Amino acid sequence: LDEIAVLIDWKPIGEMLAPLYPATKGEPAWPPLSMFRAMLLAVWYDLSDVKLAEALDDRASFRRFCGFSPHEPTPERTVFVRFRRLLVSRSLDQSLFESITAQLKARAIRIKTGTIVDATIIASHTEQDSEARWVKHKGRKAVHGFKAHVGADAATALVEKISVTPANINDGRAGPDALPDNPGEVFADSAYRGPHFREAVRARGGSIRVAATGMWGRDEKETLARLKAWNHGVHRVRGRIEKIFGTWKRSYGLRRMRWRGLATAAVQIHLTAIAYNFRRTLNIVSG
Repeated sequence: LDEIAVLIDWKPIGEMLAPLYPATKGEPAWPPLSMFRAMLLAVWYDLSDVKLAEALDDRASFRRFCGFSPHEPTPERTVFVRFRRLLVSRSLDQSLFESITAQLKARAIRIKTGTIVDATIIASHTEQDSEARWVKHKGRKAVHGFKAHVGADAATALVEKISVTPANINDGRAGPDALPDNPGEVFADSAYRGPHFREAVRARGGSIRVAATGMWGRDEKETLARLKAWNHGVHRVRGRIEKIFGTWKRSYGLRRMRWRGLATAAVQIHLTAIAYNFRRTLNIVSG
């Protein structure tokens, strides 16, 4: 945690969070930056609000990361609930993600070669969530939830862009919202074959490498060989994003949303991406 804490300049993040004071009348106004850092701890260690409050009270490394002294009181569960609501009401999650990611990208300097775009479905907190939607893919069970459309750097595997929608939104339709500026070569699966996504890539100065389902050719054997070679090149790069989604779900608890609503889902996904980018950058700069 100490190594992660020095990866970025926290001052601009603190300034973005300064207007948030998650305290009711008569309670202490906990420092918003400390609260935000606590939210990251909850992602890294897959902690509920109750478990996070207990860990902050008990673990010296958690206190130090959040800026609390050894004997200082720490927030209770309800404070995290209110702070999250403030993040949602101010729609700060995306701007925080963009600001932190820009700093982390500067630390993990690599020549930009391309972007991987894909989407992952996250089950809703409850099937009564009216802002989530059902989706079913061939050979899989139907899922009620949301979808994170993600653009990641092909070289560093840092997440650069995120769009969150109900689960039934088509990947190719939402794909342009997951494209960073100047994406380079864009690698994606066959769900992104349509003109809507292709034109968006070109408009941002990129070129597209989408998995093909077929090719024209006079010689069947030669055509199949070209198709296999093309798709192998695409999938070899595109497969890196599956590791990102795997980390989110296996290590960071994003198998299911913790709370209801699209805006709250976006906060959870952006916090998860920020936490992931910190860990990924630390791995890169540590060599």
